Amino acid sequence: MIEQTNVLYTAEATAVGGREGHAHTSDGRLDVDLDVPTEMGGSGGPGTNPEQLFAVGYAACFQSSLLRFAAGRGLDLADARLTARVGIGLVPSGGFGLVAALDLHAPRLSHAVAVDLMRRAHEACPYSRATRGNIEVTLTADGATVEQQAA
Repeated sequence: MIEQTNVLYTAEATAVGGREGHAHTSDGRLDVDLDVPTEMGGSGGPGTNPEQLFAVGYAACFQSSLLRFAAGRGLDLADARLTARVGIGLVPSGGFGLVAALDLHAPRLSHAVAVDLMRRAHEACPYSRATRGNIEVTLTADGATVEQQAA
């Protein structure tokens, strides 16, 4: 059963021309040219691509979840950074699929605390909720894999 969401904000974006086109948000804050990476047979032009945009959104949202949990424990993550990598490739059944990897660099935290925060953030982050069961998401803390508990 899908839990109903009480919507607080809706982002609206329009794309024209697909992966080799242009996209913008209704409020004009984001206005980008799009290009296909050379690795996918495209020109690799100066435009961005949907995977980069998704990676930026996922990184920001996930780090906000981390910051919330850290603040609740009195932890300072001022010098922490969260890197999201979003990959696209062919799936055995045909077509394309995504994978994501999230890495926390938090030099002031022990590995155990970083792992705990990553697990908690992964449960709470709206992007993680949206991708859960749909794409493979790997969590790491300074490059060391955070073992996922069975869902």
